[in-house]
Amino acid sequence: MSEYAVGLAWYAALVLLTGIERLVEMVLSARNARWAFELGGVEYGKAHFPWMVALHTGLLAACVAEAVLTERPFLPWLGWPALALVVAAQVLRYWCIASLGRQWNTRVIVVPGLQLQTRGPYRWLSHPNYVVVVLEGIALPLVHTAWVTAIAFTVLNAILLLRFRIPVEERALRSLAATR
Repeated sequence: MSEYAVGLAWYAALVLLTGIERLVEMVLSARNARWAFELGGVEYGKAHFPWMVALHTGLLAACVAEAVLTERPFLPWLGWPALALVVAAQVLRYWCIASLGRQWNTRVIVVPGLQLQTRGPYRWLSHPNYVVVVLEGIALPLVHTAWVTAIAFTVLNAILLLRFRIPVEERALRSLAATR
């Protein structure tokens, strides 16, 4: 097996592991959503959720597709720092999840009467998970020089999702404050 093929196989494994991690997140999110709805939680921004899932799934598929179709080599000066950023993004992601506990969700669900969390990274940022998404959307493709995917995901994420998602979350959080 050539050095290129071995590098591509490692990259595909990284992307596959990222996909498995997303599935685990979806299971945790579904469990937390059931809990929130049992407590009278209200979901906001439901219409954009399938688009978010599609874009994030597309990111994973495009990472591997671009690496395979363009036959770009692994560039150590780009790939290793990008991998370090992917790992850092995962650490921040799990810090977000741990800080929110059962209130963490991939959906926007507000439970009347619950306190706004200000632990962990939420002490400094209102939406630290979006830092994770932006960082990962750039870094994961660049691990194997998939720069078109990095640019496309970043632009689509900014234009199609974050432009709508953050205001939806802000409205939901204001409604939480109004229920206290």
